[in-house]
Amino acid sequence: MRHRRMTGARPILWSTLMVLGALSACSTSSARSGQGAGLVAQLSVERFLQAANERDIEMMGRLFGTADGPILETGSTFGCMFKKIGSWFGGNACVDRRDVEVRLDAIAQLLRHDDYVVVEEQGLAGRLGEARQVFVNLTVQGEQVGRVPFTVVRTSGGGWLVEAVDLERVMARR
Repeated sequence: MRHRRMTGARPILWSTLMVLGALSACSTSSARSGQGAGLVAQLSVERFLQAANERDIEMMGRLFGTADGPILETGSTFGCMFKKIGSWFGGNACVDRRDVEVRLDAIAQLLRHDDYVVVEEQGLAGRLGEARQVFVNLTVQGEQVGRVPFTVVRTSGGGWLVEAVDLERVMARR
């Protein structure tokens, strides 16, 4: 599962395969546990890493979030008003889209890599069936950054989103 930059007609073929893979992942994302769920979770991490390398903030925002959905789907103004009121009582307020984009851009800069290898995937105790941890070895400017954990969570729609990345592990090498 190595990521390599391709030239010529290969990127078009690769893009087509990624789209087909993503579509098939959507249709198979109902797996509750086991290797099927892990493969779909790994695909989400791989797509997130690719988007980070391309600084595709829009795609990153569709692949990063919580069980409630992607981080870029902050809701309508009316919905955000209720979330803001709810935040006064311990709920979560809507996040301004500009703030989300700035944060995702910072993550993209930290995750910029030459290569990666998915080395392990496992369930998370206390969250079995709803979250997985995917460990990735990154090659950044010729240096190895080993076992960077990505927490991937199942959405209510059955897909998988990156919920957290251990950026401290990535920054420790710099």
